[in-house]
Amino acid sequence: MTDSPTGAARAPDHRPARSRPRLSAGGGTRHLLLLAPALLTLLVFFAYPLADIVRQAFTEPEPGLGNFRELLDDPTTVRVLSRTLLTSLVVAATTLLLAYPYAYLMTVTGPKTRAVLMALVLLPFWTSLMARNFAWIVLLQDGGPLGMLGSLFGRDGRGLLGTAPGVAIGMVQVLLPYMVLPLYAVMSGIDRRLLSAASGLGAGRFTVFRRIYLPLSMPGVVAGSTLVFVLALGFYITPKLLGSPKESMVAQVIGVKVEKLLDFGGAGAFSVLLLAITALLLAVVARVGRAGAAPGLPGGGAAGRGGPPDGNGKDG
Repeated sequence: MTDSPTGAARAPDHRPARSRPRLSAGGGTRHLLLLAPALLTLLVFFAYPLADIVRQAFTEPEPGLGNFRELLDDPTTVRVLSRTLLTSLVVAATTLLLAYPYAYLMTVTGPKTRAVLMALVLLPFWTSLMARNFAWIVLLQDGGPLGMLGSLFGRDGRGLLGTAPGVAIGMVQVLLPYMVLPLYAVMSGIDRRLLSAASGLGAGRFTVFRRIYLPLSMPGVVAGSTLVFVLALGFYITPKLLGSPKESMVAQVIGVKVEKLLDFGGAGAFSVLLLAITALLLAVVARVGRAGAAPGLPGGGAAGRGGPPDGNGKDG
């Protein structure tokens, strides 16, 4: 027992101190056994083929950096890479412009309407990719619906099949769910009391969106844009069916090197180059994300996550 400053006796505090839970040796072994099937699958079906591609890039037809020098000396490589990066950037920006208001609408509607909107988002996953691409061929071909619509603007009924815009349209339709779902996951956790408080303090709708809602939704924007951009870099079927040899992307060139030229070393070098670009992009995004996740920014505390208020009516 201890004496308080006023002389009254106070019972000792026997509450255990908070500590981080620690796994026993047996518990850690069980967790590793649970991870074993997934790790084994990744090693056999991903790590080993990737390592073999890297090996071929540096060893075939002869050891060294000859495949990479040949790629960098070829002006076609620069054009194909530039076209792939530009198309992926356009697709990511277009899907963001389409998905942002759609995801916002999902957060403000009722449960039944939200279920319908979610079903529409997931509908492409229930349809064969080949069926969707052949449907776009019908829509984009000369004399098709889009060609007839373009005739109103002086295109003489010519469609977009075999062009870069046609490829981008098909890719946007395929990749749109990958943008909507991350945005909805973040937007649904935004505490809307912050928006009401800003409006009550005299901020206009645009100011509330620019200063409050947009910063809080940026994790979804970054995640969705990165996912769509990376997936678009390696697209093969859609550009092959909707595009043309003159508008080839990286995956198509790699396919030609493997299937027709039997240039496995050159295809591996191109694959390694694309992998390096993707890894560099992810590293930059991760670094920017860490730099923007300062404790004082909106969304860094419970307010940005929709956390419950404490006993004083303030967000804890």
